[in-house]
Amino acid sequence: MKRPRIVITGIGGLCGLGTDAPAIWDSMRAGHSAIGPLTNGALHELKIRIGAEIKQLPEHGIDRKQLVSMDRFSLLAVIAAKEAMRQSGLVVDENNTNRVGTIVGVGVCGWEAIEENYRAILLEGKNRAGIFTVPKVMPGAAAGQVSMNLGLRGPVFGVTSACSSSNHAFATAMDQLLLGRADAIVAGGTDAPLVWGVIKGWEALRVVAPDTCRPFSADRQGLVLGEGAGMAVLETYEHAIARGATILAELAGTGMSGDASDIVAPTVEGPTAAMRACLLDAGLAPEEVDYINAHGTGTKANDQIETAAIKRVFGAHAHKLSVSSTKSMHAHCLGASGALEMIACVNAVREGLVPPTANYREADADCDLDVTPNVAKARPVRVAISNGFAFGGTNAVVAVKAA
Repeated sequence: MKRPRIVITGIGGLCGLGTDAPAIWDSMRAGHSAIGPLTNGALHELKIRIGAEIKQLPEHGIDRKQLVSMDRFSLLAVIAAKEAMRQSGLVVDENNTNRVGTIVGVGVCGWEAIEENYRAILLEGKNRAGIFTVPKVMPGAAAGQVSMNLGLRGPVFGVTSACSSSNHAFATAMDQLLLGRADAIVAGGTDAPLVWGVIKGWEALRVVAPDTCRPFSADRQGLVLGEGAGMAVLETYEHAIARGATILAELAGTGMSGDASDIVAPTVEGPTAAMRACLLDAGLAPEEVDYINAHGTGTKANDQIETAAIKRVFGAHAHKLSVSSTKSMHAHCLGASGALEMIACVNAVREGLVPPTANYREADADCDLDVTPNVAKARPVRVAISNGFAFGGTNAVVAVKAA
């Protein structure tokens, strides 16, 4: 029996590129990079002083009494979710509240609150933590806050798998819809890692670039951290049609795998398995894919291994694909990355335009695919896939089809 189709009826987001989904897409189309000097937080003695930060939050209308219980990563998720719901036109009331849920991916957690409390207790001599510390920092807080703001009483929970968190959230939301546990789910990811403690940890890993992110370029020196959130309203096709919704795109399938190898070093086999599983789940032949939004972090190993995996999966068609890494523009937003990249994929299939890999300077023989250097490319995009490959060897890939 043919399974129900899952469609996307609303998207929302904010990051260094813009404070709503249209602004983010406009910046991506233009090849604009949001990476620059960090200005919003205390950097202390950090060596890393660049990132892609949201300079100023948009007006969000969230009550001050609720704000005091929210860390920044939850606030970003709520802002993005409200935008996605507005675009979808989905009205939640007492008749359907139990059939609409939210699943939010998070790579880290409420580090802003953690750091505030550590400094208050250890450096300033205060004798107790803030009363909302625990509900602020828990990774599932973003899902709970989205649920409360939008009145969603269906399946509500968070998922966390480092840089694959958003794609795992989309995959899990799709499963919930296919199982009949909900008619619609607001799914995506969020992270706000631009705080001293998190950046200090990344500094120790020695994988952060000193100037900017140059995925697939021979002179790349590593990733750059960013903050943001992205959310999408997913529905069964029947539910969307019944209420007269505008369908933006179809979530055609998902694929997941584990490397079972190393906590930080990626393998070729894991990403290969995840992409193949995604194509199988979506019922797609490799030749039907036109665009890959690559994981593309800008590290030497990651970009080479992802290129090799794409060649294994797509064979000769790999050189006919358009590939790009939008992390070159919004940076690596950890748990939010896949959700921001969903915005790119949805618009790519809607407009027939591939966003570029910004900051590209030198060809690399080990990354010899068409990586759309610096300038967006107009081409028909019937199917786009988005890759998420994370520390821990947790891989998740999603496929988006034109509606």
